[in-house]
Amino acid sequence: MLIHFGVILSELDSNKINKIFKIERSVDMVKDMTVGNPTKLILSFSLPLLVGNIFQQLYNMVDALIVGRFVGVKSLAAVGSTGSLAFLVLGFIIGLTSGFSVLAAQRFGAKDEDGLRHSVAMSIYLCAAFTIIITLLSVLTSKSLLLLMKTPADILDDANTYIIIIYMGCIVAFIYNMLAGILRALGDSRTPLYFLIIASILNVILDIAFVVNFNMGVAGAAYATVISQGVSGLLCFIYIKKKFPILKFQKKDWKFNSNTAKHLLKIGLPMSFQFSITAIGVMILQSAINSFGSTVVAAFTAASKVEPLATMPLASLGVTMATYTGQNLGAGKYERIKDGVKKCMIISLIASLIGSALVFLFGRYFVNLFLSEPQEEVINYATKYLNTIALFFFPLGILFIFRNTLQGLGDGLIPLLGGVIELVSRSVIALVFSGIFGYAAVCYASPLSWITAAPWLYICYRIRAKKLIDSET
Repeated sequence: MLIHFGVILSELDSNKINKIFKIERSVDMVKDMTVGNPTKLILSFSLPLLVGNIFQQLYNMVDALIVGRFVGVKSLAAVGSTGSLAFLVLGFIIGLTSGFSVLAAQRFGAKDEDGLRHSVAMSIYLCAAFTIIITLLSVLTSKSLLLLMKTPADILDDANTYIIIIYMGCIVAFIYNMLAGILRALGDSRTPLYFLIIASILNVILDIAFVVNFNMGVAGAAYATVISQGVSGLLCFIYIKKKFPILKFQKKDWKFNSNTAKHLLKIGLPMSFQFSITAIGVMILQSAINSFGSTVVAAFTAASKVEPLATMPLASLGVTMATYTGQNLGAGKYERIKDGVKKCMIISLIASLIGSALVFLFGRYFVNLFLSEPQEEVINYATKYLNTIALFFFPLGILFIFRNTLQGLGDGLIPLLGGVIELVSRSVIALVFSGIFGYAAVCYASPLSWITAAPWLYICYRIRAKKLIDSET
């Protein structure tokens, strides 16, 4: 290796030498997913994502846990009733920034460093514009949406207070998700994890300080979440600036290019709308839940905090496939994409079985953590929901894999249509059948929406994959 470098250095001038060392230092920080064993790459990339997603979930989970234990069940219900509203906006942000990072992954896979930097610069411009628009719209419409969702009167004010503070923090959500997406596009899934761990610990400390010590109620929990995510975004920014010379911008990188902006929006907007469409379905489901009263709302809130802990491995595998697919598409390795999908499905099946077992065995005990004292009615409602969805984790895993693979291929419209299928299915079941079958319809609404959307994504992926393989031969 040293001899190899010596020959190269002896034949290049100093500028080229500096460029080589820049690239070498960059490569140390990233993971090239276009070479090596797909199974090992998928696992090594997704495991840090999994841990990171768990810590990400701790933001809202800790809010609910501390509010439920130290303020009361109604305050727990207030925080929980805003979950779909938060997802409506934050899901849009996550989808948009994830879409922007797909282009970065493709250009990194193609070894186009100038194109990579320019795509990141354009992403920053677009995120700044969307931050202003989304913050204003969400704050102005929050209470109207809560009323539209039939939020119980006894928790309405607290729910509105909590969600407005979360919405005011849209800027930090944009910063963190955009920067974390860039890091993952370059194959670095570990660094966002480290910063999430720091932020999650800070969130716990601030929750205890604001809610327990300063008696700030649901507002304290919201402030803790926003401040903590702001810290994680700041750490990502400092790290990228210091450790990634491949992202050292030049003046030309910041020149606005409408074609690049359109390309980013072509990928990002369908992904963001897909998240928002899913969120609208959850809002409709939440409105059905709200009609059963604050006890059922509290039960569903507790259950919805436990659910992601079991499904996080599936979501992490999906995010991994977006980066894996994007890089290999940029490198023109289409057969390798198909092989990676097969390996990921096997891993997803195993993760689904483990998640289902954990929910059946320990779900009831996790729910109890959110209650200051055991309330059998709340626990029974929550357990019924968890045991129902646990039967359908594998279809959810399939949905994640093919949705993100298609997004990695640059196909935003197909996953968006999959989101529409989910929305229609979830809405029909929640609105129509809840009046006939009661709470049972609520429990089956999400699983049946996964089952109806997954086949569409699978069929579209097979068609897209075949075209790619044919074009290669």
